Amino acid sequence: MPPVTPRRNRRALTTALIALLLTGCGAGPERVDRDDRGVARFGVEVVGRHPMDPSSFTQGLEYDGERLLVGTGLTGASRIYTSGLDGTEIRSAALPGEFFGEGVTDTGTVIWQLTWKGRTAIRRDRETLREIGRASYRGEGWGLCSFSDTVVMSDGTDHLRLLDPDDLRERSRVPVTIGGEPLDQLNELECIEMEGRRSVLANVWKSTDIVRIDPATGAVDAVIDTSDLGAPAPRDPDDVLNGIARIPGTDRLLLTGKRWGTLYEVRLTESPPTDG
Repeated sequence: MPPVTPRRNRRALTTALIALLLTGCGAGPERVDRDDRGVARFGVEVVGRHPMDPSSFTQGLEYDGERLLVGTGLTGASRIYTSGLDGTEIRSAALPGEFFGEGVTDTGTVIWQLTWKGRTAIRRDRETLREIGRASYRGEGWGLCSFSDTVVMSDGTDHLRLLDPDDLRERSRVPVTIGGEPLDQLNELECIEMEGRRSVLANVWKSTDIVRIDPATGAVDAVIDTSDLGAPAPRDPDDVLNGIARIPGTDRLLLTGKRWGTLYEVRLTESPPTDG
């Protein structure tokens, strides 16, 4: 991607407007810029930084307000772990060596961890992270998040899979579009449910964009440009943005990438101006 020109004159959005963005029910036109497809556009402001294991090839990220849940990739080095925001590790469990770890989610009953090409999801105890079962699926596993009654999975295609949280049985698929065109390469996911409204935030692989998807229709109606994070220069082309977690009860998100070593706490801002 081209060098990023520093952004100027951007205002943080109000908590009310953030809630509108995150729940997918629209936002006031007086404060939200939209592109020619009608898609709302936002930027980010970094308000805090937290330490993170720099070896974490981050594939899944969730935060419940007390502990961070992280799933990592790379064959022979994949694991799942929990930590505090201060970086102190609480629990860790390694994946069997043949698996390349992908997305993770805590359903409130169990934790599920995907594998990339292994067509296997690991079911884990929420506290100990011990493996307590497995489930199979077709295709690749990429990102994972969950609502109270549904698990959402990305697989690298332009579809999201809606799964049963108990056994990951596939219930349906939703085609994802932006401006009426298919959008693929959806990676790590964050499910957000507020006041009965649902939305899915998704990293777009190898880009600095996060999209908001209506899980009922698959339509993307907002894009968050994260190019102002100040992320480290990648040592490897694969060390890209890949990790979204909302801080419960706040207007802030936690963002990270593969082997970044930093967890960025951000709030949303007005859309960055177009560079001339």
